[in-house]
Amino acid sequence: MAGHIVRNVVKRTTGVTGLAVHPQPLEALQRLYGETLEQLKKLPESASYRKETEMLTTERLGIVSKGTNIGEVERGIGFGQIEEAIKVAENELRLVHRMHRLRPWEDLIEKAPEGQWANP
Repeated sequence: MAGHIVRNVVKRTTGVTGLAVHPQPLEALQRLYGETLEQLKKLPESASYRKETEMLTTERLGIVSKGTNIGEVERGIGFGQIEEAIKVAENELRLVHRMHRLRPWEDLIEKAPEGQWANP
């Protein structure tokens, strides 16, 4: 039987097109958040992205680790359904890999034109 129990009812669909019910959502989130935190260690400690993402991911991992049921975790994280939180966590992990590859914390190869970063 596909699905998981939410409020003593087996959840068979998320009601979101293209987003299937995850068979083990809490375990998946713990794994994704843990992997994200490990990958963030590859970025410089001074990188703003690392600092902010570590803080947010650590907070969310705490919610998942302390949660006693899926509904509690969904309310704590605040993304709606837990499958949506999984999708966001997967995307964040992909972004960490991309940030590591692109290295946006490094200086530009060429000096930016004057006024490039000025607000109008």
